[in-house]
Amino acid sequence: MKIMVQKFGGTSVKDYDARCKAVDHVRYTVSAGYKVVVVVSAIGRIGEPYATDSLLNLVDGEETKLDSRELDMLVSVGEIISTAVFTELLKKKGFKATAMNGPDAGFRTNNEYQNAKVLDVKIDGILKAFQKNDVVVVAGFQGLSREGHIATLGRGGSDTSAALLGAALGAERVDIFTDVAGMMTADPRIVKKARFLRNVSYEEVANMAHEGAKVIHPRAVEVAQQAHVPMRIRSTWDGLNELGTLVSDPNLSIQHYRSVTGIAHQTGLTQFSVAAVDYPADKIFELLASNHLSVDFINILPEKIVFNLKHEEAKMASKILSDKEIPVRIVKDCVKVSIVGAGIMGTPGITAKIVSALAQKNIEILQTTDSYTTIWVLVRRRDLEAAINILHDKFLLDD
Repeated sequence: MKIMVQKFGGTSVKDYDARCKAVDHVRYTVSAGYKVVVVVSAIGRIGEPYATDSLLNLVDGEETKLDSRELDMLVSVGEIISTAVFTELLKKKGFKATAMNGPDAGFRTNNEYQNAKVLDVKIDGILKAFQKNDVVVVAGFQGLSREGHIATLGRGGSDTSAALLGAALGAERVDIFTDVAGMMTADPRIVKKARFLRNVSYEEVANMAHEGAKVIHPRAVEVAQQAHVPMRIRSTWDGLNELGTLVSDPNLSIQHYRSVTGIAHQTGLTQFSVAAVDYPADKIFELLASNHLSVDFINILPEKIVFNLKHEEAKMASKILSDKEIPVRIVKDCVKVSIVGAGIMGTPGITAKIVSALAQKNIEILQTTDSYTTIWVLVRRRDLEAAINILHDKFLLDD
């Protein structure tokens, strides 16, 4: 039995016309001899009645009195509604199809409601359903907790649901359908010269997703990588033969000529610098951790400790440090720009090229660090557009 997993995001199921486009992709795959697992997100985005954020607004959002288990009761409904609606459309169009929520589809999680981790995927129910059906529609983003309650997987959880099912079922591929044609070398809203990427490695796309590219959730890519299940990022509105961006194991021929794959960015950061003489790093980070603050982009130097927090957490950290009378230098409204590429490792001159490019535009580098596939620089928000465009030109057009 050949199996394909197809995940349709909120914009791909937002209305009747969009759902018909999604059904066309399902029909094409079934006609090619595959059994298809369709994973759906909640219908639409905020403002539309069954979107996750709209459901949260029914109970006052962040001001809600519901606990995390009770919130999962609410937000899981969006995907369940979407599953029933999509299955109904498939049946009307002549498919042998059936619907399952996350627990029905075999997802078993821990008890960390609102951000549950999947412990196991029991595929017996889906395999049994395929005896009589060509399509099984599964509500993404959810599973059954150890306590026996419905639990959701956090933002981007439907991507993760699809990847886990692809791995568990030995699917030939997992297709992530969205409203863009695939991965680009940078955000096309900021970089007009951004290019389409036909092939990327799991690691490259996961790094770009971690650093702000919102096309796919990084956890889904990591799951697919562990199982060596190829993924494609595709547009629901493209033609049936338009396969988007292939995400797979590294393509050595690509690595040979492409040192940098793309430029990603993450806004809304605040930089903190604390003198290390009187306040050692372990004490600072223990203090922040004890208040459930997770720091990002860290440099520990003999004379100072530098780290970043998102704006809401930054407010808390500022107050905590002030209450402890710990002097700190704060730079608000920062952006982390990430230069990502499997070919960065072992390629001399990458950092020099970054520094030179930003200097041409008189952009101050507030902080930098690197790994073997990514180099990060922190700049001020006002410099974001100029920084990304000059780096894109230098690495992805000049090359």
